Amino acid sequence: MDNLNYGIIGNCRSAALISDTGSLDWCCLPEFDSSSVFARILDEENGGRFEILVKYNYEITQAYEKNTSILITRYSDGENVFEIHDFMPRYYKIKGHYNSPPEIVRYFKHISGKPRFSVRYDPRLEYAKGKTNTHIKENFIVSVAQQQKYDTLFCYTSFNKKDVVEGKEIELTADGYFLICYNEKLLKPSTDKLLLELERTKIYWLDWVDRTPTYKKFNDQIIRSALTLKMLTYDKSGAVLAAITTSLPETIGEVRNWDYRFCWIRDASMVIKVVSELGHKNSAKRFLRFIIDLMPDKDEKLQIMYGINKEKKLTEKTLDHLEGYKAQAQFEWVTPLTSKNRTTSMGFSWM
Repeated sequence: MDNLNYGIIGNCRSAALISDTGSLDWCCLPEFDSSSVFARILDEENGGRFEILVKYNYEITQAYEKNTSILITRYSDGENVFEIHDFMPRYYKIKGHYNSPPEIVRYFKHISGKPRFSVRYDPRLEYAKGKTNTHIKENFIVSVAQQQKYDTLFCYTSFNKKDVVEGKEIELTADGYFLICYNEKLLKPSTDKLLLELERTKIYWLDWVDRTPTYKKFNDQIIRSALTLKMLTYDKSGAVLAAITTSLPETIGEVRNWDYRFCWIRDASMVIKVVSELGHKNSAKRFLRFIIDLMPDKDEKLQIMYGINKEKKLTEKTLDHLEGYKAQAQFEWVTPLTSKNRTTSMGFSWM
């Protein structure tokens, strides 16, 4: 992990970062501000990852499917080619409601030949604070946080589960999938069902973009920015996150490694103004409701920031067991929002 060249996928409930080689290096489930299940960006070896490994002669390219938040990573050695379509499901369910489960789908699309790959499936639950044990069950792979027995992560796959856990090479001859879930599934997934999830999610994003104005100049850049801002909105409360990450220093070696999974009123208002001017009034309505619910009582001042579930009391936690991004964060106290430890989190799952 040499840089922060990442793609973002999300469903307005949580989000994930995927590197330009297809490694899932950051994700918190079930919500944006939950503890991490993959946190390689905060600790190269111990943070946890879901990495795709191919031989050196494979060329790896990456791009979003046009006008969607579906990230496609393509692996090709000329003869043997496959793609991974990464997304978090989001689509229309019933009037006024969307299906946005705490899940990540990694859909493997066979293009040509017999490409081979292996995976490093290594979740580290609860910010990797304790040991995570991974077990193979009949229908899924389950990872359990040793210190928090109730915190689990489920992985369903069309591939051989033993080969996945042991990191053995897998030959791809047809489409396949990985489905990472915070909750156990009542119905067993299948490749066909997840292809349907992919298509439904694609239609949702295409429809959302279709309701966005087009511009003569920089239209693609505007649309991509708008999609990213949309993924930073939290449907449950109407809050807008500053970012999906925590503990990344503004400058390597400096101390400003804050948690940005919060709603700053000023910054969020500017985001909503832009999104509203792009025609998406529902986001503005939800954010206005978020503000109204936070209206201070008599003699209470409006805070500059709140938790995304309208929390007012924000308690800082430190993750000094992680080395920090590039292991170069300083230990110095600056303001009440910074940490003298390596990695700072204000996630509410610890409160």
